Amino acid sequence: MPRLIVGTENSAPIEIHYEDHGSGNPVVLIHGYPLSGTSWERQERELLAQGYRVITYDRRGFGRSSQPTIGYDYDTFAADLNALIEHLDLTDAVLAGFSMGSGEVTRYLSTYGSKRVRKAVLLGTIPPFVLKTEDNPEGVDGQVFEGIQAAIVQDRYAFFEGFLNTFNNFDVLGGSRISDRAWQASFNVAVGASPFASYACVSTWLTDFRADLGKIDVPVLVIEQAEKVHACSRAQEHEELLLAAHDAHLYLPQRHPLVPIEGGPHNIAWTHSEEVNGALLEFVAGKTPVAA
Repeated sequence: MPRLIVGTENSAPIEIHYEDHGSGNPVVLIHGYPLSGTSWERQERELLAQGYRVITYDRRGFGRSSQPTIGYDYDTFAADLNALIEHLDLTDAVLAGFSMGSGEVTRYLSTYGSKRVRKAVLLGTIPPFVLKTEDNPEGVDGQVFEGIQAAIVQDRYAFFEGFLNTFNNFDVLGGSRISDRAWQASFNVAVGASPFASYACVSTWLTDFRADLGKIDVPVLVIEQAEKVHACSRAQEHEELLLAAHDAHLYLPQRHPLVPIEGGPHNIAWTHSEEVNGALLEFVAGKTPVAA
C-alpha cells in the first residue's frame, strides 16, 4: 500500500495513502469531506481509459491515511499535496478538487505556483469564501458552522447520516442516481474517518481564498450544481453550507469555463458522473467544455 510520510506527531509518522495508476499526462484527484480517494472511482475509470495517469490520495485524517490531531488547515493540506507531487515528480499535471479538495487546489497553486501544473478543475467549490462577513454579506452565518461542530460532538454518526442525505439529495435521487448501497459505502468511509479530523475540518471551510484565486495562472474549469442557491434561514445547518453560492469563477484573474450540472446535488461527481466526466475529459484534452 503506497504511503508517503509528510510529518510527525510526537513519535508517530503522519502518512498519506495514495494510489498511482496508468501512464500519460497525470491527473491528481482530491476528494471532498468526509470521503476518501475512492470517491473518484467513476472519474478514475474514464481517465484511465483515455490514457491518463491517475493519482488519488486520502487527506490526512481520512480514508487510509494517518489520523493525527494536528495539521488541519489549508496551508498544511497544500503542503501535503505538494509533498506528494514532489515525491512522484509530477509535471504537466491537472489538479482536480471536489468540494473541500477545491481548497487544496486553490491554496496549492497560490503557494507553490504552476511549474508542475498545466490546468485545474474545481467541482462543488469551497472557494472563494463561505463565511458571512461585512465584505461578504451573502456568505453563511458563522453560527451554522458552530452548529455543525456541535452536532458532530453530540453524535457524529447521526450527523453524517443527515449530511450524506443532503450531500446526495437522497430523498430525490436515491434509488435512481445513487443506490442505497452506494450511500452506505459513503457512510462507512465517513464514520471511519478520524473523529478529531471530522470536527477540525469544519473550521477550515471558513478559509478566505479570495486572494488565492487571484494568483492562479493556469486554465481552470469550474463545475457546479446548477441549482446552487444562497443560504436561507429555513434550511438546516448543513444544508445552508452545501447550498451556499460561492462564485469561485468570479474571483479568478481571467475568464474560465463554468459548467452547470442540471439537477445535481453537491455530490455531482457520483450522481451525475456522465455529465461531469464529459466536461472533465474535454477540458483535460484541451477542448472548451459546454453544459450538457
